[in-house]
Amino acid sequence: MKILIVDDEADVQPLFEQRFRKEIRAGSVDLAFAFSGEEAYDYVEKHPFEVVLILSDINMPGMSGLELLRLLRKKYEVAPPMIIMITAYSDKENHQQAMLFGADDFLTKPLDFNLLKGKLKTLAFDGKDTGHT
Repeated sequence: MKILIVDDEADVQPLFEQRFRKEIRAGSVDLAFAFSGEEAYDYVEKHPFEVVLILSDINMPGMSGLELLRLLRKKYEVAPPMIIMITAYSDKENHQQAMLFGADDFLTKPLDFNLLKGKLKTLAFDGKDTGHT
């Protein structure tokens, strides 16, 4: 499962690589990183059906995560199939806007990696069921 993590903070990459070390080694998870909304959009443009899940921070300089979400949902009706927004702020306005733009879920920092891994297991099973349509 290819996951694109979008966050402007450089320490996110080693954190995710450490937390998903076992899954990466087993080949069940493949992580890609983008450090801006623009970089993430370009990545999806170049690999439109490769990414199964996007985990995107909301507050980033330049293109925000919400703008990235809006543009991706406008351009791709089906892919990527799941976009989860992540923010340090659990305010109602960001949550409502994320859901309005088509987010599948909304998580707050610091991330609960056990919760996230549970969601990924559900997605993996759903993907197996719907991947052969």
